[in-house]
Amino acid sequence: MVPRMTNERTTPMRNEHELWERIEAKKQAFLDLSDRVWETPELLYDEHRSAQAHLELLEAEGFRIDQGVAGIPTALVGEAGEGGPVIAILGEYDALPGLSQEAGVAEPRPVEAGGNGHGCGHNLLGAGALLAAAAVKDWLADKGLEGRVRYYGCPAEEGGAAKAFMVRAGLFDDVAAAVTWHPNAFNGVSPAQALANTRIDFTFEGRSSHAAAQPHLGRSALDAVELMSVGVNYLREHVPSDARIHYAYLDAGGIAPNVVQAKARVRYAVRAADRATMRDLVDRVRRIAEGAALMTETKVSARVLSAVSDLVGNTPLERVMHEQFQSVGPLRFDEDERAFARALQATLGPDDKKTAFKRAGIAFDDSIAIHEDVLPLDADGTKMMGSTDVGDVSWVVPTVQANTATWTVGTPGHSWQVTAQGKTTAAKKAMVHAAKVMAGTALQALNDPALIEAARADLEARTAADPYASPIPAEVGPPLFMGRGES
Repeated sequence: MVPRMTNERTTPMRNEHELWERIEAKKQAFLDLSDRVWETPELLYDEHRSAQAHLELLEAEGFRIDQGVAGIPTALVGEAGEGGPVIAILGEYDALPGLSQEAGVAEPRPVEAGGNGHGCGHNLLGAGALLAAAAVKDWLADKGLEGRVRYYGCPAEEGGAAKAFMVRAGLFDDVAAAVTWHPNAFNGVSPAQALANTRIDFTFEGRSSHAAAQPHLGRSALDAVELMSVGVNYLREHVPSDARIHYAYLDAGGIAPNVVQAKARVRYAVRAADRATMRDLVDRVRRIAEGAALMTETKVSARVLSAVSDLVGNTPLERVMHEQFQSVGPLRFDEDERAFARALQATLGPDDKKTAFKRAGIAFDDSIAIHEDVLPLDADGTKMMGSTDVGDVSWVVPTVQANTATWTVGTPGHSWQVTAQGKTTAAKKAMVHAAKVMAGTALQALNDPALIEAARADLEARTAADPYASPIPAEVGPPLFMGRGES
């Protein structure tokens, strides 16, 4: 059971306005960092320029830095302060393939045809998190307070599960609480909702032959992949309603139809509401692959690439973060920013906006182009069917996440519309807003041992029946090839 909380409000940190003024005073370097990362979009585990940009700003800010942590060249940690508890602030900076788009343009217009783009706003995410960490660092130093703030530069959130590898390497063992954020269409504490997820490559090997003259001698790996797809499609009828299974052909065996394909490979992503259900579903998918191999007289091998856990909420930290949102106040956008938001909404489908309000858990209001107010803490929205490696952090460290409105209401995630909004003044306002909320939450935790104790008790109560075990097999290391498109 989750510990019951009293109705008493946690005492807000004093001098919050001074903290916010500090963030406003130093924000420009971090806004420039966000733009710099947006302009060099790099895929999972290949974020060398993006990681270097964060490293340079960490050095300029005087953090103590570890590079290449957990055996990942583009992962880094910067720490500041002495003694006391450690508060982690998590940043990301990986982009997505195929989402190249000019900034500030309300129509599809790639910078590079087929190129990468920041279609999930991670250019803002990393820079905003680092701004919050830098503000906490300055506050601790200026006030002579004990405590440490640690910025985690986390690559490969988009399918690479870097945080899961970082957790497994022990990088969060001494952390008292973790704080992060994500670009969004609404402002408020992010609900702890995400699916556990495993990515597996299935490789089938058969025997080539002349498809016309000697078809009986061939054993088609492509047939095996297609039969696996048929089996999984029938499986979909018999899985929990919140489970998801996706696939992509990586190697169809060649382009010659007159040659029986001797080798083919398919990648599956298997998602479920919790790790136990996910593991069960993965086993069922594996058996279908084995059945497809049996039917085609081929051999199949499976390789786990990455896996992430579902998110674990934390009531004490969520309440404190909500109070910080209320203290900072609503975002305010000007008419030019609202006009661009409306122009982007004109590119959306008829149900995109309604779906966004439903997911946020508030009444539909067609007049809102970009959200300014703060969502209620108890907003009853629909479950988020995506996945994030923040989930693995949340199983071992009390974790809380903010959302702020960096894009217009109705914008689908992983879209060119997100990329188009990555450098707007509205998105930058929301990034700075998130930094204030995160910094205030982190300092509240550093100043209040009772809050850290309550957050830890909440985590232990939620996870007592299912202690954390990494969803990634011990023999699997970070799949560093993924960002370079190798096989």
